[in-house]
Order: sequence, then structure tokens, then C-alpha cells
Amino acid sequence: MKIFNKVAIVGTGLIGGSLGLAIKSNKLASKVVGVSRHKKSLLEARKKGAINEGSITLNIIRGADLLILATPVNTIISLTPQISKMISKDCIVMDVGSSKEEIVSRLSRVFPNYVGAHPLAGSEKRGIAFANKELFKGSLCIVTPDNKTKKSALLKIKKLWSGVGAKTMETTPSTHDKIMAFVSHLPHAVSFALMNSVPEVFLRFAASGLKDTTRISASEPQLWADIFMSNYKNILTALGLLEGNLKQIKIAIKTRNRAALIKILEKSKTKREKLK
Repeated sequence: MKIFNKVAIVGTGLIGGSLGLAIKSNKLASKVVGVSRHKKSLLEARKKGAINEGSITLNIIRGADLLILATPVNTIISLTPQISKMISKDCIVMDVGSSKEEIVSRLSRVFPNYVGAHPLAGSEKRGIAFANKELFKGSLCIVTPDNKTKKSALLKIKKLWSGVGAKTMETTPSTHDKIMAFVSHLPHAVSFALMNSVPEVFLRFAASGLKDTTRISASEPQLWADIFMSNYKNILTALGLLEGNLKQIKIAIKTRNRAALIKILEKSKTKREKLK
């Protein structure tokens, strides 16, 4: 069921490429075009069927009725002035960034039909090579309207996510960032720190425990540096709570207080079992 005529995706990596594949596979648009800094990425995106056409310049986005911004947060913000001169006021603009408060504040002032979104789907893998048309099926996408968001644009964006198989949930940008600081950004920070804490000479002895716990430390450093910096207040709060919990474990071990240690571990185990 067609929702848009021309969809333009800036950033044809894992998320952007997967959206292109899903949009085309479900016939949600007549045409999908892509923008990337690298010609090789565009050739692969076209070969995989994620886009009909690609370009290393933004000119190709002209005439789009949906523009999807699927680059790191800092890149989205830096490209905004240039993009605003190339698209019509009727064009719906959506980003898929992992932090929202800063980006929604900036983009909603520039684009009349802007809607913030964050699909809770993905991988530590990066690039069009890992794009998958099924990536969003059964997933949750958080949309983050503010007082400037038009209902007509919001409804179309919800329809788009439904069309690629995702459920949608609305939160404010502020609430989104507080939640993500704990359930996404903190785990990444912990994974990076944990990996850096293991002596390299011991890595050959690592089994599934370390590999499972640190899988996401293989994520793109530049992308996650942007996320951490854009949501720094909430992440610092989350890190503070983590430090407190680590301190409790450290004290229990240091004082040889087995009963206290078991209590801490049981609390964690019970909470973990609630995760579906």
C-alpha cells in the first residue's frame, strides 16, 4: 500500500538501508533514493535493492515527500541548513537517531513536517552489507512528537512504521532520552569499559560469558561518541547509579560479606528474569 511517492534516505547504512529494503519490499513508496558519502555504499545499496538511485550529493533529495535522516546525530544537525533549502515545506522529515531531545529541538524549528523516531532494532554491525528488509518486523519504534508536530505528519510516520512491521509508541523527547540512557546507552558504555578492562593477553581464554557481555562494544565508536555527548546528562546519571551498585559489590567482596553479596546478586537475577 503506497504511502509516499519519493522517499529520500540520507545515510544508506544498516538502518537506512534496511528501511529502504522494507519500504520497497512492502510497496510503501513509488521510488526510494539514497545519499551516502561513499559511492561503494550506494552501489551496494542499489545492488541489494534498497534504493532505486543514489548520489554522493544532496541534490537527489529534491522532490521527495519523505526524507529519512539516518546518519549520526552530529551529521544530521550539520546537514539541516543545506537540506532545508532543497526540500518543499510539505515534505515530511524523519530522523532515526538514538537520542532525541537535542535533535528534536533543532529540527522541529526548521522543518514544518518533522517527526522524530527511534526504531529499537539494529545490531553492532554497521553498513549496507548487513541491511535486512525484515529488521523492523516485530520491533518497537518510539516516536517523539513535540508541540510543533503536525498530526497529519505523525499519522503518516506511524503508518510507515506499521507498514514495515513495527509497532509504535509515543513519548516526549525528554522521556525517550531518560529511558534510553538506562536501557541502551548505559549498556554500551559498560560494554566499552568492560572490554578495555580485560588484559589483551587473556582474550584467547574468553568464552561465551565475555563474548555475550561485550558484543555491543564492537559498535561504531564515532556513532556512539555522538550519542553519549548528545545525551550526556542522562548518561551521567545512569553511570552514577552503576558506580554505586559496583561499589556495593566491591564492599561486599572486600569485607567478605557473603550474605550481602548473595542478596545483591539475587536482586539482579530476579530483575533480569523479568526481561522478555
